[in-house]
Amino acid sequence: MRNENIDGRIHGPQQEPGGKDSLFLRLVYMLLIYFMIGIANTILAVATLVQIVIMLLNKHEPNPRLADFGTDLGIWIAKAARYQVAASEVKPWPWTELD
Repeated sequence: MRNENIDGRIHGPQQEPGGKDSLFLRLVYMLLIYFMIGIANTILAVATLVQIVIMLLNKHEPNPRLADFGTDLGIWIAKAARYQVAASEVKPWPWTELD
């Protein structure tokens, strides 16, 4: 099932940068984003474990704020991945707005 709000945040209209970065500068950004994705994966693992504990204690009901955080984190990872593989020129947060 596709959620139109999430799909629009990943593939919808975004502020395209005025010009392309040099290949060296793009490589620097790609390395920084690579490390940020690693940190994001660790945060995702911790959030997953916390959500499991919450669900065990709360009659299988997830925490909606934590679920929304996970959605936002997943969208950030998707945008970062698109920049990494040159599918987009839009850099993820902190270089652009976190939407």
